[in-house]
Amino acid sequence: MFEEIHNTTEDMVFALVNEICDSIETHGGADPDSICTCQQCRQDTACYVLNRTAPRYLVSNRGVVRVEQTTIDRQQYTADITALIWEGLKRVHHNRRSTTHVPNRGEKAQITGPVFNFPTIIGRLLNGSNFEPLAGITVELRREGELVRVRDQNWQNPYNLVANTEGTFTFWPYPLAADAEGLRSSFEFSIHVEAAGLETLIHFFSIPVISEDKPVESYSGTRTFRLPDLYMFPPGESGNAYIDAPD
Repeated sequence: MFEEIHNTTEDMVFALVNEICDSIETHGGADPDSICTCQQCRQDTACYVLNRTAPRYLVSNRGVVRVEQTTIDRQQYTADITALIWEGLKRVHHNRRSTTHVPNRGEKAQITGPVFNFPTIIGRLLNGSNFEPLAGITVELRREGELVRVRDQNWQNPYNLVANTEGTFTFWPYPLAADAEGLRSSFEFSIHVEAAGLETLIHFFSIPVISEDKPVESYSGTRTFRLPDLYMFPPGESGNAYIDAPD
């Protein structure tokens, strides 16, 4: 069995992105009108940098000590990462996602105590006639017939599909209170989509969740729930809407 393997570059990038963005918000390190420091843009900037930086892996705390002792070029490496972050912040700002962008400022869930933390929900919406990604369409996440409350202002519900997302939509539901930690429960959700010239789509699905002692405060790619590709068809075409029932 492998010991825990860790990429130290991720730690450095996440820490520096937050440090720079916090400085912009607190001290005006850059023109706030030219740099967005919301949580979504921070995450997009981190992805921009990590996709352009070689990972550095280590095993256990002994590896951390070894890296600190042997990395002679650490200062230059940090400077290179910082330069990439500034480049990423500017690029992300000028290509921001279609969502509400507000400063990070420690946004956290208001709920406390044991909770059911939901994963982020990811799916794709395609045209059933030609399998092309759909755009200009609104996707809704519902539970018990109502729109699901999302984590904060940087997550949309309804979600507006735009061309550069290639039909991909995402939701991060707000946590729900639990009676105790360690409880298992399954929650029913549905995706609703209506669009001119296409059959209405309704897709039902369930997410099993185990309650935890407190809300998860930050997004993690390891906490995701992927839906199957969903297809919409013109009226009368074979297949109609993709309508699924709970198991």
